[in-house]
Amino acid sequence: MNAVTKSFDVERVREDFPILAARVHGKPLVYLDSGASAQKPRAVIDAMRFVMEHQYANVHRGLHYMSEAASDAYEAVRGKVASFINAASRDEIVFTRNATESVNLVAYTYGRTYLKPGDVVAVTEMEHHANLVPWQMLRDAHGTELRIIKITDAGEIDFNSLDEVFADGRVKLLSVTAMSNVLGTYTPARRLADYAHARGAHVLFDACQAVVHRPTDVQALDADFLVFSGHKLYGPTGIGVLYGRAELLDAMPPFMGGGDMIGHVGYQQSTWAKPPFRFEAGTPAIIETIGLGAAIDYISAIGFAAIAAHEQALTDHALAELAKLEGLRILGAAQDRGGVISFVMDGAHAHDIATLLDKMGIAVRAGHHCAEPLMGRLGVSATARATFGLYTTIEEIDALAKGLRRIKQVLA
Repeated sequence: MNAVTKSFDVERVREDFPILAARVHGKPLVYLDSGASAQKPRAVIDAMRFVMEHQYANVHRGLHYMSEAASDAYEAVRGKVASFINAASRDEIVFTRNATESVNLVAYTYGRTYLKPGDVVAVTEMEHHANLVPWQMLRDAHGTELRIIKITDAGEIDFNSLDEVFADGRVKLLSVTAMSNVLGTYTPARRLADYAHARGAHVLFDACQAVVHRPTDVQALDADFLVFSGHKLYGPTGIGVLYGRAELLDAMPPFMGGGDMIGHVGYQQSTWAKPPFRFEAGTPAIIETIGLGAAIDYISAIGFAAIAAHEQALTDHALAELAKLEGLRILGAAQDRGGVISFVMDGAHAHDIATLLDKMGIAVRAGHHCAEPLMGRLGVSATARATFGLYTTIEEIDALAKGLRRIKQVLA
């Protein structure tokens, strides 16, 4: 354990998360489902409560004090997000409901405007449905082609398959996860961006998982688009982010029409506001956006060096402990992987595993994790999945291993 890990006081961090004191079925809560949605620190809860109690009003539309205070607080978060991912400008940050909406926004606006019938969108075999279904819908409505890049048995991108997909020069967009929500694989994002750009394609990164665990720098990645959601980042639900390179956003039409996205409106014709407001029609998620800002402040105060070292120690320990269980198979063996561990166990369905663990107070996810095609590629119908957050402890990993041993005994 290095000095950074030693300096990370996980018990002190856990005090910031009120829900972690809960008991489930009479047992202390062991929450190993942060990859689906992370718990919220008191700082986020308090920030959202403060807005509702002291400075709530609609934003961008009022000249009175409350509206101006709410607008200032809301727009300050745009700057925080830009700094958090090192965007060149706050105007490259678009607020959405979630990462799914962010991908759909790009598919609908960029896709329908700049991709022609016959142009290709490429994704990998390990994408979340949110980074697959929108491109299927674009294909069906607009005549684009969708190609799938294979992964290796270890759960890494197969670069031979990548070459085959790009071979005819028709790929115009590579849309790829930065970290698999099933396998924990970190993809070589900058290498993929360089590869796509050298062949005339733009690149979109689904960073929902990755942005939580490591620093994300859109300029260092040379990303054209990047999406993530607030609720996995210890913030609230209902708020997501789309980063788009300024020149791309400026050339894209609106996603939805309504208030706040317009320049001028007449009965016969309207003009659009400049980005990012062009893509933010209607009243936004004011309280949730401010909550996201508080989450970013909280994470930034701890620092990714400490968080990453702690989570790497958790992942290494979990992989070692679960490997000791006979009949349990961990899916994926990428060299660069994070705290997402999906597994199957002989004689036990994933849903049964999750249900029995829940009786012990241990929360894991079971199913196809919104990656049903990947399940087919892996030859399974469902997996159980444990995912870690900055508040996860070594003792909770041990509780999971102990619970799985007990399940093996019960089902035997």
